[in-house]
Amino acid sequence: MAKPILRIGSRKNTRSGSRKNVRRIPKGIIHVQASFNNTIVTVTDVRGRVISWSSAGTCGFRGTRRGTPFAAQTAAGNAIRAVVDQGMQRAEVRIKGPGLGRDAALRAIRRSGILLSFVRDVTPMPHNGCRPPKKRRV
Repeated sequence: MAKPILRIGSRKNTRSGSRKNVRRIPKGIIHVQASFNNTIVTVTDVRGRVISWSSAGTCGFRGTRRGTPFAAQTAAGNAIRAVVDQGMQRAEVRIKGPGLGRDAALRAIRRSGILLSFVRDVTPMPHNGCRPPKKRRV
């Protein structure tokens, strides 16, 4: 008959509570990626580590409603609410993409009370690189 193996360490000794690291972030970068189908808002610190993010899909919008300005506004509000609680006061905004949610997300960010140092459009533009796909026939 095999002897039972005694466990010396217990799992109760591990740290308890939430694993989320709450640190004060005075300055950050807000990335808005606005495509035709969705809008993703990501808030990072100045080194690029993600603090909070939200998208129109995670806010409960489905289908064609994800690409609307109201969905982008809701996503931006959700992403920023978390970082305002962590003490963010100043931020840069980088907007990428051709979607309808660009202006609505920027308006929501301005309303949040965070001071914006600058707003930059970082949409990738080809120097006539790849051949585009054939036009859709509907």
